[in-house]
Amino acid sequence: MEVFAGAMANLAELLAGILVNNLGYRKEALQDICDSSTCFLRLNRYPACPISPEMFGLVPHTDSDFLTILSQDEVGGLQLLKDSKWVAVKPNQDALIVNIGDLFQAWSNDVYKSVEHKVMANEKRERYSIAYFMCPSYDSLIGSCRSQSLIYRNFTFRDYRNQVQQDVQKLGHKVGLSRFLLR
Repeated sequence: MEVFAGAMANLAELLAGILVNNLGYRKEALQDICDSSTCFLRLNRYPACPISPEMFGLVPHTDSDFLTILSQDEVGGLQLLKDSKWVAVKPNQDALIVNIGDLFQAWSNDVYKSVEHKVMANEKRERYSIAYFMCPSYDSLIGSCRSQSLIYRNFTFRDYRNQVQQDVQKLGHKVGLSRFLLR
C-alpha cells in the first residue's frame, strides 16, 4: 500500500503540475498548498445488492479535494453526470480515472470543473476500488490563481470541510462550493 500510495502521489503531482501549467502558472504553484503528507488513500468495497439494482453504493457527490485518482475493478458502477444525464464509466482495470475536485475548481476560478459522480451497487457482484485524494493541509488558504473576476472568496480547507459537515448534518447532503461564492 505504501508503494502504491507513493506512486499515486507522484502521479497526482505530475497531473496537477500539467493542469496548473496549462493555466499559465508554474507547476510548483500547488506545492505550497498540497504535499503528500496531507493526501490519503481510501480502499472501497461495495457489496453486491440483490435487493435493488437502483441502490447507491455511493450517493451523488463531488470530491472535496484538489484531484482524485481512481483505480477500479472490472465490475463497474461508477457514473458521471454529463449534460444533466448519468453516464456509466466503462470499467477498465488497466486505466486510472482522474477527477477534478472542488478545491481545484475554486483555485482555477472555474476553469476546471469538479465532476459530480456516484456509484451504483451491482446486483450480483461486489465492487472494489482504490481512490487517492490529493488534499491540502487543513489550514492552507484556497484562493483563486487569478486576481481578476474572482468567483469564490478565500477559504481554508478546514473552512470547507466544516461547512460540508454542517450542511450534511442539517440538510442531509453536501452543498459545496456555492457556499463560498462571492456573488
